[in-house]
Order: sequence, then structure tokens, then C-alpha cells
Amino acid sequence: MVNQEQILKCIFEVVDEFNEPRPKKEWISKELTTKLMGDVGTLDSLGLVRFIISLEQKLEENLGNSIILADEKAMSLESSPFLTIGSLAQYIQEKIES
Repeated sequence: MVNQEQILKCIFEVVDEFNEPRPKKEWISKELTTKLMGDVGTLDSLGLVRFIISLEQKLEENLGNSIILADEKAMSLESSPFLTIGSLAQYIQEKIES
């Protein structure tokens, strides 16, 4: 069974990949409360799409789980699972367990 720590490790590895080419002042913080999207989010819409694709690949590589994160369920939820790192990790956990 995959746990939250393993999921966060994958997310943080993708964050590191995104931070590498950026100036330090534009880095994505590796905290559960970090906003990924929205008014104060760190990613624009294209950046979020790239982040999700990279994360799907990382989850498959590291955990052996092939997951599509941006599906109808994610888009129909009242509160986006992509809002923060914490909400994304929780959403991934729920998808793996279902």
C-alpha cells in the first residue's frame, strides 16, 4: 500500500525539477500549504498542466501506479485537488485507494 510519505516524495521530486531552472525567488515551496494554482498560485495554467503530467510520470516510475490526475472527477469537484500540495497529495491517495 502506498502511503502519504511516498506520494509527497514524488510531488517534491517534481517540485525540484520545476525549481531547477527558476531563479530562487520563484521557487515552489515544498510545504503542504503551498498554493499551486489560483490568484496566489505558483504555476500558471500551462505550468500546472506540465506539473501534473510530470507528476503522473513520477508516480508511475517510483510507485508503479499509473494514474490520470486530470480526469472528469477532478474537474467536477467543488474544491480543486490541484489547489495546494496537500490537497493534491490527498487526492492522489484517494485515487490509489479507490
